[in-house]
Amino acid sequence: MVDVVAALTDSNIPRRYWSDLKIKLKKEGFSEVYEKIVQLRLEAPDGKLRETDSANTETIFRIIQAIPSPKAEPFKRWLAKVGYERVQEIEDPELATKRTRALYKAKGYSDDWIEKRMRGIQVREQLTNEWKNREVGGDKEYAILTAEISHATFGMTPSQYKKFKNLKRENLRDHMNDLELIFSMLGEASTTEIAKNKNAQGFIQNKTAAKQGGDVAGNARKELERKSGKKISTKQNYLTTPEKQKSLE
Repeated sequence: MVDVVAALTDSNIPRRYWSDLKIKLKKEGFSEVYEKIVQLRLEAPDGKLRETDSANTETIFRIIQAIPSPKAEPFKRWLAKVGYERVQEIEDPELATKRTRALYKAKGYSDDWIEKRMRGIQVREQLTNEWKNREVGGDKEYAILTAEISHATFGMTPSQYKKFKNLKRENLRDHMNDLELIFSMLGEASTTEIAKNKNAQGFIQNKTAAKQGGDVAGNARKELERKSGKKISTKQNYLTTPEKQKSLE
């Protein structure tokens, strides 16, 4: 938090500024924000580990809104713009799809890749809606079922796949090539179809459907690999240069 204050104010003593701002936050009703500030042991300029006030991204944005500084104004305007766009997307969900396409385009993805990625998002949404209607219990169980599909499809869970591609917090599917996306879609679409046709209810039955759906995609992947002589899963990701990608093949 001291780093944030130093970047957004002209204070010569950002630590003191932050100390005063914390008091102000608590007095002016930002108690919820105040409670989310935690102390982490971080390396100080002298090389020693010292407890330092820290916060997650959402809390930092809330605090920035309370900083009366010209340097904070661009962030405040951006937050207002993003908030307005979110309201627009609630009123017209199609806008969210258009903005997602534009974002991928700005990052340099090809039109063909974007089409597959957007279709994959729709397939995934259909699957999670199906799980919701079939009494699967929220994000934790969704993650387990997704891992089941992925392992049956590619021989790797999503966490293993991210490690394979040398990814950390990045979205795995944003770093898949066309065929990886296609087989991901096949595994999830097959799972949806099996769950519907077998009327799978609850976590256990849907886990069986997830394994069977993943097997459909996994068998197709193995058959293509056998006939093409090339592995579908690749270490390539969109963080590396084309030269580095070639070295990973």
